Amino acid sequence: MNISSPIVTIVNLSLYYGKTKALTKINLDIAEKKITSFIGPSGCGKSTLIRCLNRMNDLIEGVTIEGNIMIDGRDIYDPSIDVTEIRRKVGMVFQKPNPFPKSIYENVVYGPRVLGINRKTTLDELCEKSLRRAALWDEVKERLHKNALDLSGGQQQRLCIARAIVMEPEIVLLDEPCSSLDPIATAKIEDMLVELKKDYTVIIVTHNMQQAARTSDYTGFFMLGELVEFNITTELFTNPRVQQTEDYITGRFG
Repeated sequence: MNISSPIVTIVNLSLYYGKTKALTKINLDIAEKKITSFIGPSGCGKSTLIRCLNRMNDLIEGVTIEGNIMIDGRDIYDPSIDVTEIRRKVGMVFQKPNPFPKSIYENVVYGPRVLGINRKTTLDELCEKSLRRAALWDEVKERLHKNALDLSGGQQQRLCIARAIVMEPEIVLLDEPCSSLDPIATAKIEDMLVELKKDYTVIIVTHNMQQAARTSDYTGFFMLGELVEFNITTELFTNPRVQQTEDYITGRFG
């Protein structure tokens, strides 16, 4: 489907781990300031694809990538591109919460400190703004200097989201962010993601089809490294165009 003025354009993207092909000729546009979900069975290429968007696959030995990924009209695999700049523009939150063994405050301001921002009033403002956006401020504002590892799993994940957005990325990638969380913590993160899309483009990998249906504007279904179908979420779930998509969302396999 055509998306006018996409923030991300993926053209004929294929990826190999050694000789094993993990992605096959992916063509996809991602809309700006919307939530896009990738669904599909384990091992179908969803996480591999989002790791291409901030060049994390560069860190894996033996990976070969073909095709193009354009963000804001620039090919992020062009040799002249600064990878650090790409990773500032494209934040990432992983499946398992991974706060640093530091205080809540120091977790959030870690990125700004690395960039040389040390003025306390600036760091305080950044910390509060990010924690508010991550729907965590009211729960932790009285204990910012306590160890982040003392937080619950859901709070830790929202802290990791605050840490990802403190640098004001354009795009936030989330790889199964709720898979280890209970339904209450999951609901808080889903509500927060809907708020976040006012300021960010959100791309989420999820096994939870109900989560994709509840939160996302667009959904792509992947199977064996191929993008089988991509559409407006309500269309994909109520009127899938491809039999494989219908079989998956109705539970015939997965």
